[in-house]
Amino acid sequence: MPQMSQGLRERAICILTAGMSTRPVACELNVHFSTISRLRRRFREFGSTSNQLHNCRPRVTTPAQDLHIQHLHLPDRLRPATQIAAATIGLHNQRISAQTVRKHLREAHLHARHPHQGLDLTAVCRRNRLEWANAHIQWHLALRKGVLFTDESRFSLYRADGRQRVWRPVGERFADVDVVDRVPHGGSGVMVWAGVCYGQQTQVHFTDGILNAQRYRDEILRPIVVPFIHNHHLMLQHDNAQPHVARICTQFLEAENIPVLAWPAYSPDMSPTELVWDALDRRIQQRVPVPANIQQLRTAIKEEWTNISQATINNLINSMRRRCVALREANGGHTRY
Repeated sequence: MPQMSQGLRERAICILTAGMSTRPVACELNVHFSTISRLRRRFREFGSTSNQLHNCRPRVTTPAQDLHIQHLHLPDRLRPATQIAAATIGLHNQRISAQTVRKHLREAHLHARHPHQGLDLTAVCRRNRLEWANAHIQWHLALRKGVLFTDESRFSLYRADGRQRVWRPVGERFADVDVVDRVPHGGSGVMVWAGVCYGQQTQVHFTDGILNAQRYRDEILRPIVVPFIHNHHLMLQHDNAQPHVARICTQFLEAENIPVLAWPAYSPDMSPTELVWDALDRRIQQRVPVPANIQQLRTAIKEEWTNISQATINNLINSMRRRCVALREANGGHTRY
């Protein structure tokens, strides 16, 4: 449409959108009928009357088809762009590419991100988690101060946590200086048990081999937990791992008059110890040099455990109410904690 100026094209669109048909508009503006038809079709497809050349490829989908792409993606957000492209037809019955799908999803403020690795929460688990949140959301600080939060965690010598980045030029992905060595299954490691409460923390205990119920009672509960709780008048919190809820452990805790906080299954996001482990792991990875063997790893864990500030632990325990609020808002589902 080189014979029409931008002002004339805009005037024609205004008349067309007012309800006048194509042929009267062409007569009024003294323009050929086919020119107005092309202008109208172009405006419907691309929403613009501009006739300037551009470097990008023309759009192969209409706004309605872009919305259809979004509706295909939102119910199943793990669906790859290639499948959405195969199920979508563009203008003039032509196939669209996966890159076109990605571009339209980004235009709708949808971005590809690594999915959160969450636990498989059944309907019963969600209901129990929600009931627990409603029962403990009104706990005041004095009650939270009276709980000893305990947990186990495994620390490996080699751990790929996704935080490390490499700065390299294009085309050198597999250069030796840009490759990080990976050891299968994280290499050797140690299992650590510890507990935290408001203003206090227990010693760390290393567990060699498999921790069964008898070892949990004889190596952790009897020598560490029972004296600590009796001295500070606390309540014990541990998760629903099999050694924790075994009969010999529950009977032992009852005999020692140790109160146990009821805990919903699959709820690590409610425990402040998970973030304590994360802080400990970060401190170990930031050591110079990084532990190179099991003995150095044990020493690093002991030193960095005592270096974690009590203010950090207190803040995590204070976050219990926020965790309950988030769990209630998620209706017992996954939370950001």
